Amino acid sequence: MRNTINPMLTKLRLSGMSQSLEVRLHEASSTGLTHLEFFELMLQDELNIRGDRQIERRIKLASFRDVRRLEDFDFSFNKTIKKSEIFELATGRFVREHRDVLWMGPPGTGKSHLCQAIGLSLIRAGMTVYYRSIFDLVRDFLHDEAMEGHERILKRYLEPDLLIIDDMGMKQLPKRSGEYLFEVILRRHDVRSTMMTSNRPLEEWGKLIGDIPSATAILDRFLHHSEVIQITGRSYRMGNSGKSSNGTKAPTGSATEEA
Repeated sequence: MRNTINPMLTKLRLSGMSQSLEVRLHEASSTGLTHLEFFELMLQDELNIRGDRQIERRIKLASFRDVRRLEDFDFSFNKTIKKSEIFELATGRFVREHRDVLWMGPPGTGKSHLCQAIGLSLIRAGMTVYYRSIFDLVRDFLHDEAMEGHERILKRYLEPDLLIIDDMGMKQLPKRSGEYLFEVILRRHDVRSTMMTSNRPLEEWGKLIGDIPSATAILDRFLHHSEVIQITGRSYRMGNSGKSSNGTKAPTGSATEEA
């Protein structure tokens, strides 16, 4: 009978049940599970597999630059970063309340790591996240506008529970950047949450965007229900200079390489 059940489960796309069938049959035989208990365990195995796959899909769709975790972040390096504040954001309450978050601080102080790690935590909690640098955002709209796909790309930015826009202030943005960013912020305002990082003061955004009225309108909407987190201190990367704790060069991609 086992030889016929597994193909049936596979045909029904019940891979979780198929993978755990032998183990559950052994458990039922050795512990005397009732039929109902056995069936419940099999259903739970299927749900677990599907849940894991959904998380994997959402992580892929999030397009993180790096998949970062909060447990890998070195909070001891910078005492201005309040661990309790970060873990509160990771609960996702600000997303459920449709509030926004703005990270301010110099390069290398952990903004990108933390926002991506929070995004990963929210995905594991069942939310959807989309990560883009500000340069990716502008490039996406410029490309798809040329291909007459504006609404299609806009939908990608409007649907996620949390949109993360990273690297604001790294360099001056191309013409019309303010228009694209304003439309995204305006359409998400009070409906979905947006998280941004910036290493430049807010008063310089007009110069960065090349459009002072658009920058003013963006900040007016974005800061309305926004939590501003100011991080100070030196760069984690510069402080470690590519060295591990024993003085040897840290391996590429290690947790010590980027904060």
